[in-house]
Amino acid sequence: MHKVIIIAEAGVNHNGDVNLAKQLIDAAADAGVDYIKFQTWITEELMDKDAPKAEYQKQNDGSETSQYEMAKKLELSFDDFRELKKYSDKIGVKFLSTPDEAKSLDFLSNELKLPILKVGSGEVSNIPFLRKIGSKKREVILSTGMATIGEVEKAYYTLLQSGAVSVSLLHCTSNYPASYDSVNLKAMLTLQVAFNTTVGYSDHTMGNEVSLAAVALGAKIIEKHFTLDVNLPGPDHKASITPNELKQLVLQIRNVEKALLGSGTKTPHLSEIETKKVVSKGIYLNQNMKAGSVITDESIVMKRPSGEINSNMYDVIIGKKINKDLIKGEALKLDHLSFS
Repeated sequence: MHKVIIIAEAGVNHNGDVNLAKQLIDAAADAGVDYIKFQTWITEELMDKDAPKAEYQKQNDGSETSQYEMAKKLELSFDDFRELKKYSDKIGVKFLSTPDEAKSLDFLSNELKLPILKVGSGEVSNIPFLRKIGSKKREVILSTGMATIGEVEKAYYTLLQSGAVSVSLLHCTSNYPASYDSVNLKAMLTLQVAFNTTVGYSDHTMGNEVSLAAVALGAKIIEKHFTLDVNLPGPDHKASITPNELKQLVLQIRNVEKALLGSGTKTPHLSEIETKKVVSKGIYLNQNMKAGSVITDESIVMKRPSGEINSNMYDVIIGKKINKDLIKGEALKLDHLSFS
């Protein structure tokens, strides 16, 4: 079984508080995810002071601050991330963080030595940055929200040609929350066919349904935003699930994985064999019959349990003669019939 990798996206839902970030790590570990992921940036390196907020940030953040001011408030220091990485290791959940600019990339790869670099959708067209990421010679997981297939192609091969060990692609819709009719989940399959690589889904929808559908379609990575409280101030809380919902998602994904096991051959499972004997129907006499009588449609009836002659042998026994006297209600057996 190829286990689906589940990434709990804490993102910026720590609200700039390292203690809240630790609580998110605790919740992720309790839910049984494979990784918890944050986002690492230096605001001055990331954006212009006049950068406008995205529409979802305006709606979800509930403040009049600029995007720069919002990012500065949410920023954690490298010391904070050193602490969080140690804490994650202690708790037993693997640590990831998305580098949003070059200095953070160097920190996460060179100092924290993260074996996997998760790249956000906003960097798909940032070719110089992708080359730096590829040069770190790590596994890369690339989200592809807002991108065309051509943009994904250029990003994918830029990473590989620059030295990335492998590149997995996550389909997603970059709205928070994303509406169901904006998901276009079949595009994940397009990515898999086009690039013959591991694909998954970064889920920004409300609820767990789309993540489960993605797993059923073949996703090997699921990333899902979560928060301790959807009512906290900040841009991503309202598009996140709670710790209990995260725990439920992990259980549901593992159950879907089990349901996808098997050869694909349509045959009864071992657990069905005894049930089949009881609920399948056999052929019974619907009237008394004398030896030498011919079996007709009127002389038989289909009833449970199957017995020796299953109802699927109807066409075989119709027209055959009975070789002994039988009474109504008896289950028909092979030694009741004359085949000569």
